[in-house]
Amino acid sequence: MINFEVDEPKKLLAIRYHGVVRAEETEKGLEQIRNDLAKLQRGFRLLADLSDLQSMDVGCAPFIEKAMDMCNEKGASMVVRVIPDPHRDIGLQIMSIFHYGGDVRILTCETLAQAKEILET
Repeated sequence: MINFEVDEPKKLLAIRYHGVVRAEETEKGLEQIRNDLAKLQRGFRLLADLSDLQSMDVGCAPFIEKAMDMCNEKGASMVVRVIPDPHRDIGLQIMSIFHYGGDVRILTCETLAQAKEILET
């Protein structure tokens, strides 16, 4: 399951992954991301929370890459990821190199509390 949340005053788009995520979910999620990005201005921040992710199909990769491209084109200034176990990184670090501009600050945290602290500043 994937949940999306926009906080316009904080200029924040949060995407949270739960349980087992399949390609169909990430593909359908692109429309939600498109709608959410329309509510945000250039310079917004993205929170990608993988705290509750159990597994993700490899077929999700092209849709996650498309979501990264959409966020980059809209003008993301920062991406904060919550990945409790670095061994569970699903390739986001590598994909980021190709799908975000050099001016996008990308940070990875082990806990949601750490991510929230970064996003508060």
